[in-house]
Amino acid sequence: MSTNPLKSYFRQPKIFLKLPSLGKYNEPASITGELENMPIYGMTGMDQIIIKTPDALLNGESTTAIIKSCCPNILDPWAVTSLDINSILVAIRIATFGNTYSISTNCPKCGTENNYDIDISNIISYYSNLKYNDTCVIDDLIIKLRPLSYKEMTSFGLETFVLQKQLIQIAKIEDEKIKQENISKIYTELAILQNKVMVASIDYIQTPTVVVHEFGYVKEWIENCDQHIIETLKTQLDENSENWKIPSNTLVCDSCKHESEISIDLDYSSFFAKA
Repeated sequence: MSTNPLKSYFRQPKIFLKLPSLGKYNEPASITGELENMPIYGMTGMDQIIIKTPDALLNGESTTAIIKSCCPNILDPWAVTSLDINSILVAIRIATFGNTYSISTNCPKCGTENNYDIDISNIISYYSNLKYNDTCVIDDLIIKLRPLSYKEMTSFGLETFVLQKQLIQIAKIEDEKIKQENISKIYTELAILQNKVMVASIDYIQTPTVVVHEFGYVKEWIENCDQHIIETLKTQLDENSENWKIPSNTLVCDSCKHESEISIDLDYSSFFAKA
């Protein structure tokens, strides 16, 4: 087949992104190229149709499709870590529409509707300076942590979503005994889910005599260790999670000058719609 004469008019990289993790927690086969200068393309028309598919948004299919289209160096979007996903999504948005993200919100104090233009390139700058604390020392154990992959984040998020929906339905049960039995069941399932997240967040555990990588052994340990270990581990995981959340923006109401904080939801179709 001859070369398409329109090839020179194909989309080109608009920005280049430094991955916050520098690929430290990725499998080698999931990513390629320069991790400090990764080319990011703007979305195509098809991409913008895909990102508005509700079911695909919920299960992460839309997001991975957009990453595959706009970040060719990322060979397996499901393997993208929680440290990189927000920077990648922001970079795609910038490559498509520019740095400015416009939002409208009502002032929580006076109710006035305000329009704001937010420079989302600041989000990329924020993540570029963060460090992930991947070592937790408890007694004579060294627990090496790892960030969740986007696949794991999505899977656990869906499980949490289903359980939360069930709690809402249970609240409508009139029989108090049946209601409490069902609530107890859901909270047990939530506790099991928390353990699953903890196990998935551990790369390995080093004792004074051996390094344990095996998933089954780590899972069994999580289910049988002392509560103070669980609390210490949970505290560090929560701190990492809090540090790597999307940074909030301080907005000032034009009418009453009240200041409020707002965070942008990146993994959502509205973020990828042109304002």
